[in-house]
Order: sequence, then structure tokens, then C-alpha cells
Amino acid sequence: MRRRGLFGVAAGLLGSLAGCVAGYDGTRGEEEAEPPDPSPGTVRNVELPVPSSEMRQPLAKDSIPAIVDPVFADDWRGLDPDGDLEPSLPDDAAVIGVERDGGSRAYPLRVLDWHEIVNDTFAGPLAVTYCPLCGSGVVVERAVAGDPTVFGVSGRLWRDDLVMYDRATGSLWSQILATAIRGPRTGDRLAVVPSTLTTWGEWRAERPGTAVLLPPPRSDTVRGRDRTYDYFDPKYGYGDETQLIGWDGTEDRLAGRTMVVGVSADGAVTAYPFPVVEGDGVVEDRVGGRPVVVATAPDGTLVAYDRRAEGRTLSFAAADGESLRAGGSRWKRTTGEAVDGPFEGTRLERANERPPMFLKGWLAFYPETEVYGADLDAS
Repeated sequence: MRRRGLFGVAAGLLGSLAGCVAGYDGTRGEEEAEPPDPSPGTVRNVELPVPSSEMRQPLAKDSIPAIVDPVFADDWRGLDPDGDLEPSLPDDAAVIGVERDGGSRAYPLRVLDWHEIVNDTFAGPLAVTYCPLCGSGVVVERAVAGDPTVFGVSGRLWRDDLVMYDRATGSLWSQILATAIRGPRTGDRLAVVPSTLTTWGEWRAERPGTAVLLPPPRSDTVRGRDRTYDYFDPKYGYGDETQLIGWDGTEDRLAGRTMVVGVSADGAVTAYPFPVVEGDGVVEDRVGGRPVVVATAPDGTLVAYDRRAEGRTLSFAAADGESLRAGGSRWKRTTGEAVDGPFEGTRLERANERPPMFLKGWLAFYPETEVYGADLDAS
């Protein structure tokens, strides 16, 4: 039997109580008059616009306050002289990392879990989004019809995923699909920006000059709300944050909150579950016409790369916990860069457009997925 890592299984419990419903004040969101939708289209075989009846609205609009004026620093040191925050962001804190134009930033999930959207300007207008219910982090360019705008939390869920709205048009957007599903911009798609789910320690070690998002009140939100950002409240079922990354479970079947990395190419879609990849060590596969290699990284997350380099399709094996070996070179698991041998300095292309997320979230939007090596129970 393969050893089961079940990366992030417990995270769904927190997500169902924090994030998507933490702002619930006892009243449902008011039904708002919606702008007319354009002619219907389709996205991933879903007819647009999505009817309101297919969405749930457990919260009022902006009950979860998006961050609209983010502030960054080298660390969290010295933020809280009263001692309510840890003296620094712990190395095992989960973050979404973004690299653009030679710079890098980290967005801690302990902040995103409460705010779900960060409206940033980083080599252009950027929105960093996270849905705790799906465990999905998606980073997009925050421009609608070519103009920068601000995204907020609509209070609605579609397929248990965050539904965003934009201030410019009031259109509603699916977070995972990065597509407008109701409103004047129905059918428009946002440009997805590559991002990484990892730990603060691993991200900072690879990028020592990185900046990290500071929690409110340093970063301003669409409306004020007091939160505790130093740890996940244990009343939500957490003992420590490492349960988000590399959590050790014992279940024999894949549950809906198992973490997977999804790869799509040429009309084919495959999801690779953490416990299966961890059990195999290194997975070599082909998705459509794309040869891929999937492995675990030192931080306990999943990485997927196109295994073609310099015109060759390479065969990979584990070198050690930090690297893979192929073509006479060692390749860093975390970055896909060759650190020695004939390919030194070459970096593999990432095979996944979105960071790892819960299996239930992935299957809700990619139901045609083949789940690699799975004994599947996605309930």
C-alpha cells in the first residue's frame, strides 16, 4: 500500500468555516438587480450566463472584505508591539508565490483565508485569489475590457467555488475558471498568471529578496474587520498550519479534499493526487501530446513540469528529496532548474497553469479529468 500524504485533507474543514463563510453575519445577502447579460456562450461545456439559481449566496456582498491597498515588507518582524502577532511569519506558513519581471512576492494563506482577494499592482494590475472551500489559488491580471479594475467577494458560490465581482461592470466571475459567468462581460476571460503554492521558508530560501504581504490593518481592505492572522484558530479543527502542506493522513481512498495538481493539453486532462505521487516517488506521464513529470517538493506540495528540454524528451528519476535527475543533470524540484551537468541553467516549463487544489474543486470544473492511479471517492 502506498504511504498516504493527503496534502491538505483537513484544510477543507477550515475553509468551510473560515474564508467563504467567516464573514456571515446571520443574514443572507440581498438579491441585487443584475445588469443584462450578452448573448450566451459556453466555457468548459457550461452554457453562459450561469443562472442565479445555480449559485448559492450564503453571505452578503463584501462580507469577506477583499484587500484593496496591499503593503509589503521583507518579513512580519516588528509588526505588532502588543504581541498579538508572531514576531515573524513562520517558515512553515503556506503562501502563494508570484514572480514577475524579476521580482517576487508571497501572499500568506493565513491572510488570504480571511480576505480571499488581494488587489495588487505588481508589474501591472494583479489579483491574487484564494477559495478555502476548493483550496484553489488563482492569480490573474485584474483588467476587464482592457482597463484595470478592483475585484471583490460577491458572497456567492458556484460549484462551491468563490464568485468574484468587478467594480467596473458588476459582472460575476468564476475564480477557478477566471471567466465572467454573469453580467455585461459574460464569457470574458482573465489572463491567468503563473503562481506557486509553497511555504514561506522554501519561497524565501529560493528568492532571498522576496517581499511578503502584510496583514491588515497595514494592508487596507474594502471595509475594516478585525482578524487574527498569527495562526489558524484551533476551534476550526487545526492544531498547526502544516496540515495545509504535507499533512500525513491514513485514508485508503482519495477524498474530495485530497490535494491534486491538474494538467491539461490537447483536450486531455489529468489530475495527479499527492498520495499517489508521493507513493510512486516520481511520475512520468503524457497528457495529450505533452510529456510530463510530476513529483513532490521539499515543502510537501506537488510540482508538474514538461519534461522536454533543448529539443529532447528526458526521463526523470529521484535524485534526492531536493532534486530530480535526468539527462546527466540534477534538477531542482521546487523550480525545475538544472543545477549541474549538461543542462545546467536550463529551466523546465511548468505543466500546470494553476497551483495544486482540492480534488473536489478540480473535478467540479474539469469533470472529464482522468485521476492518475486513483481509488476515487471525491465526495
